[in-house]
Amino acid sequence: MGSVAISVALQCARRRSPARGFTLLELLVVIVILGITLGAVAFNAMPDTRQTLQNEAQRIALLLQLARDEAIVRNRPVAFEAESDRYRFLVREDNAWQAISGDDLLRERSFKRAPLALAISPPLATDQLPLRIVFGREPVDKPFVLTLSIDAVSVAVRADGIGHFVAE
Repeated sequence: MGSVAISVALQCARRRSPARGFTLLELLVVIVILGITLGAVAFNAMPDTRQTLQNEAQRIALLLQLARDEAIVRNRPVAFEAESDRYRFLVREDNAWQAISGDDLLRERSFKRAPLALAISPPLATDQLPLRIVFGREPVDKPFVLTLSIDAVSVAVRADGIGHFVAE
């Protein structure tokens, strides 16, 4: 009879043991924490207008430096041409501007957020779009500031005239 009493006691102990698992409140807390974390990650993953413009300006600064070097190496003028939604690079051949094709770096590109307002200082002879900056065969050129802006946010690409281009 001793073993029957032990068996009954074990069954009673099993019934009285607390349930294994999570309460509804614990699950809700975890879901809320996950929701807040995912919201913060999604918000930070989407770049704001200033960051997008800054990235675009840095890319343009590097491409302008490359275009300037190409003009010197090719011994022909190379131009940067920009409109409110896209930009491209041109080379002067037979008294006409031809779009550079077959070059992965100097290919035509669209702005990430368009339309952009473009301005150059000092102003060019014509204030019409497309805006065109021409690089000659000489290593020294006039300094300029190219400003990209969307609404109240603006970023500038500054050229010092001797081949340094900086996004600010």
